[in-house]
Amino acid sequence: MATTQPILPSRTLRVIFFWPLILAWRLATFITNMIGILLALVIGLGLMMLGIFLSSTLIGIVVGVPLFILGLLLLVRAIY
Repeated sequence: MATTQPILPSRTLRVIFFWPLILAWRLATFITNMIGILLALVIGLGLMMLGIFLSSTLIGIVVGVPLFILGLLLLVRAIY
């Protein structure tokens, strides 16, 4: 029987699909390490509120959703 080889190795697929999440998590870690946990909580909440506010307008949704996600990652990183 002939075995088939995958086109891309599984590690390559993980890197391709998850690099935005990995990059955002590393950015949240860097910010938390630089400014401290309490300030990261405050900035995370502020970015989440700004993201919600911008998402209420249809034009600002392009910027609002990534801001909300970055704020959420900062909040989670500061807690854990």
